[in-house]
Amino acid sequence: MNLILLFPAEVSGDHVTLTDHRAEHVRTVLRSKSGDQLRVGLLNGPLGTATVETVARGSVSLRLHLHGSVPQPCPTALILALPRPIMLRRVLAQATALGVERIFLINANRVEKSFFQASLLRDEAYQAALIQGLEQAMDTRLPAVSIHQRFRPFMEDVLPAYLADYPVRLLAHPTASAPLPEVAPLPLAERAILAIGPEGGWVDFELDRFTACGFRPFTLGPRILRVDSAVPALLAQLELLRHLPPTAG
Repeated sequence: MNLILLFPAEVSGDHVTLTDHRAEHVRTVLRSKSGDQLRVGLLNGPLGTATVETVARGSVSLRLHLHGSVPQPCPTALILALPRPIMLRRVLAQATALGVERIFLINANRVEKSFFQASLLRDEAYQAALIQGLEQAMDTRLPAVSIHQRFRPFMEDVLPAYLADYPVRLLAHPTASAPLPEVAPLPLAERAILAIGPEGGWVDFELDRFTACGFRPFTLGPRILRVDSAVPALLAQLELLRHLPPTAG
């Protein structure tokens, strides 16, 4: 935990008292004492610091100085064929840590239908994984997450409303022929949306629907990765492409 993330409802003026795992982290991991400074952030708000006022066995009281900036999200959205629940928690934390601004969890032919009944998806229980990603990356902005159990309605009714926001549309698929640098404009200066399928890849019907929406298929190479490896690998590659110097021309 690199950041103590605070929730607006628990803050009173410039004070907050922590009584959960964050208090335990401050007390036993950071070993903070009265007068120490901590890095804090307000959910969907500014970063800042906090001065430790009291440390008790079950609570920590902080005085807040939230005068920093609000972190900016990475201009990337992620469409993800729903992975198995044990993997989804890790993927959500990793994607959040890498700054994606929106995550669409969708169905696909090779997605087990039982995955949508997972307790992680009920009552937004996945929020804990998003918070973990923010705490790791020292960020405060939660990505927007939506869940879509039917592929065709997502492609026909939901996705078109977002396409204008993402002129760069990329589709990861293990049997595609071109690597990512050949299908993405370099340097990557525009907003991008990345679609990653199930571990068996997209079926032909799904590929056709994505390409009809302007998505360009690409491959990571001959090695087929698990979803929890492919997501951070691809998001990191996109971030690298955003920092390439302009080519002389």
